[in-house]
This record gives sequence, structure tokens and C-alpha cells, in this order.
Amino acid sequence: MPIPAHQEPTEPAVRGRRRTGPGLPALLLGLPAALFALITWQVVTDGPLVGLDEDVSRALVHPDRLSEVLADLGNVQVAVPVLALVLGYVVVRTGGDGRRWPPVAAAVLLMALVPALIVPLKELTDRPGTAAVPPGTGYYPSGHTATAAVAYGSATLLLLPRLATALARRALAGVCAALVLGASYGLVRRGYHWPLDVVASWCLCAVLLASLWLFQRGRPAAGRARQDSRSPARPRS
Repeated sequence: MPIPAHQEPTEPAVRGRRRTGPGLPALLLGLPAALFALITWQVVTDGPLVGLDEDVSRALVHPDRLSEVLADLGNVQVAVPVLALVLGYVVVRTGGDGRRWPPVAAAVLLMALVPALIVPLKELTDRPGTAAVPPGTGYYPSGHTATAAVAYGSATLLLLPRLATALARRALAGVCAALVLGASYGLVRRGYHWPLDVVASWCLCAVLLASLWLFQRGRPAAGRARQDSRSPARPRS
């Protein structure tokens, strides 16, 4: 018996599908990218923000033992092993299912992109350091800040879906923020970097981490769509 036109079946909605409108990626990627471009332009042209940045730095710089310890949170020897431990944990938890490893590979790629992006930018901007460091250039943007943000941020994004409660997820996000902000504060307080060096790295890493989050966010929905497509169709009456 033919089905009336007004009752023709439509494609069933996939349960649990996460819809990401075009505005969200544009906001997460475009806003920090635009801010990074603005700061870089100011640094290269020695714009008004640079003078303000130097005034803020002179008020904040006060080298001490605490600032030295906090700045070390951005060292490759500290941050990267933390990410490596999380990567190993995720791989073990997923077992031999290689289809669930793309977020792990994406996190490794982001970590490799840090020096690939930071080093050319340092050479391009050729910014001198503060009075607290030896004379030289290549301080913009902050590589230590980028290392901390990407390592701790990627580790957090990989672990968040595996936590059962909202409280645990908030606690993990808080620890990540504390580590990144602690490293950033230490770098400025110790005089290793100007504040704008750090803020620019935040913007750059926000683009990288947002890309990882959007990639990871889309994968479960795609997996469920494939599973639903393989399930037998319900008979129509």
C-alpha cells in the first residue's frame, strides 16, 4: 500500500548526534587568530601596545625562586612527559582498537606543531628580551607558554571524556588552567618574557586546542552514525 505524500518517511535523526553550527568554530578559531594577528602586528611595528607591554613588565618583573619554579612548568622536560603519560594511558585504555586513536595522533601532531610554528615566528619578529635576560632577540611569542598550553591542554582534552562526573571534569580543567597560568606568570615575573609574548602564545594555542576539541567532538557522532546505518531498518506497517 503506497504511503501518502504527507506521511512519507524522512531520514531518522541519529541519536546523540552533536551539531556544531558554523558560528562556534568561527568563534573558537577566528577570535584568537585575529587577536594573535593584532598583537604580532603591534610587536613588528613597535605599536602602542608594545609601550604598554613594557610598562606592565617593569611593574611585574621580580625574579625569585617561586617564579623560577613556575616558569619551569613550561619546560619541554616537564610538560611533554606529562602529555606522554596521558597518551600512553589513553592508548592502553583503548586497547588494540586503532580506530579510537586519531585524537591521540592529533595531540602528538599539535605538540610537534609548537616548535614548527614558534621558531619561525621568533625569527620573523626578532623581538628583544627584557632587562632580566641576556641581550638577544627571538622572544616573541613565548615557546615555554606554548609548550605548557598545548601539552597540558591536549592531555586534559583527551582525559575529559573518560571522567564520569562533572565535578571531576571541572577539577581537571582547573588543574590544567592552574598549570598554564602558573607557567605564564612565572615567565613574566622572572622576566623571561614580556606579557605580550605570553598572551600571543595563549591565542596561538587556543586555535590549536580548539581544533583538537572540535575534531574530538565530531568523532563520536560520526561513529554513532555509522553504527546506526549498519543497524537493520525497522519494518513499516
